[in-house]
Formats: sequence, structure tokens, C-alpha cells
Amino acid sequence: MDKELITAQALAEALDLSVETIWRYTRERKIPCVELGGRQYRYRLDDVVKALSGGDLLVRENTASYETKPARKLTYEDYLEIPDEPGYRFEILDGMLIKEPSPSVIHQRASRKLQRILEDYFEETDPEGEVFNAPLDVTPLEFNVVQPDLFYVSEAQEPIVKDARIDGAPALAIEVISPSSSRKDRLQKMRIYQRAQIQHYWLLDPQAKSLECFAWHDGLYALVASGMDDEVVEHPDFAGLSIPLKSLWSK
Repeated sequence: MDKELITAQALAEALDLSVETIWRYTRERKIPCVELGGRQYRYRLDDVVKALSGGDLLVRENTASYETKPARKLTYEDYLEIPDEPGYRFEILDGMLIKEPSPSVIHQRASRKLQRILEDYFEETDPEGEVFNAPLDVTPLEFNVVQPDLFYVSEAQEPIVKDARIDGAPALAIEVISPSSSRKDRLQKMRIYQRAQIQHYWLLDPQAKSLECFAWHDGLYALVASGMDDEVVEHPDFAGLSIPLKSLWSK
């Protein structure tokens, strides 16, 4: 594997890093890569390890601000008893309470612009479906209360839309990655969404300027579309949907 050319995803897994870190180092030319054209990059593991061995390039991934481990798994009813705390968001992931700071401006800007694109698209393709944004509680599985930054509920899924929450799995869930939420979104939430059989899961990273689109198949998520910087992402499962990424990063 050390001599083979591998993808950013494979490199991230080998180094136990996030893909956005690999892409950021690629853009900043801090790690060696082979450019195949069309913004496609490949890497040699041993070359990257050598580049990262210097003290200045050691990577320490950000984690959630804190998480509490209760004596028992928390439920939606427990969640309703949590007092509001200005400046923070709460979720329950597999029975564990997660607390994080409220999103940043760059996070909200990208989320709002993507929501506008999706609303226009689904207005044409599924006018009775709905696009929602956080904060709105979603309970896709027992012992889980999540607040995806954006999500889409199709017309056929209308029964899961309750007065106070979405009680079930939406057709599409999108998390906008913040520095504090990267590992949670890529690991914990991805596993939860897989188990809930949410058919489409997207990760939007305003800092890395990237979008990754995963689709559920046979119990696992497969990357079916992606892009970064000023590329245009077209999703194979949503005919006619075109997402110009450059528009998401601007004011």
C-alpha cells in the first residue's frame, strides 16, 4: 500500500484523520500528491507519512466540546427535560448526551445557500415534500435525538412529521461540519444514520470547501458524488440537481 497511489479517503483511514484535513493539507501543499487532472488527487502513504513526521505538521483532530456518559441510556423524554442553554446545541447519540457550541457564521451561510438550492429543486420534483433546517428534533432510532443541519422529508414520508419533531428517518440528512463536530458527523452520526436506513447522507464542510454525498446500500454508505472548491456537484440519484459549490462559500 505504501507504494500504491491511494485516494484521500483511503489516506484518511490509514492515518486516522478526517478527509477534510487531507484536503486542506493538499490545497496548502503540505503533503505530496499526484494530480490526475480535474481536481483529482492521489497519494503515496509513505511519502505523506514522511511529510507529516515533522513537528509543525502533526495533526490533532478536533472533537466535540464534551459528552456526558450517563448511568443509563437517555431517551427522547429525558431530552425534553434538558434546560435550554444559550449558545449551545444538544443531541442524544446512542443514549449519550452531546453538547456543542452554536454554529458559526460560515457554517450558517453555507447551510442557508444549500437549503435554497434544495428547496427550489424539490419544489419541482416533489412539491409535497419538505426541506427542514436545524434546530428541529429528529428521532430516527430509539435513544437518539439528532438535529441535522438540513434534511428532506419526501411526500411519501409525511406520516413521520409530527407537531414537535420528525419521528423517523428522513430521505436525506445533511450535516454541515464545524471544527468541533467533524469526528461526530463522520463517525457517530454516520453509523446512526446507516442503522436508521436514511437513504442519503451528505457532509458539507465550509472550511475545506467540500461536499460529500453518501447513499445507503445493503446497510452501508457509499460515496456516490463529491466535489470541492468551485466544482459543480451533480448527484446520480437526484436527476437535474446541480450544486455549484462556489456559490455556497460566498456571502
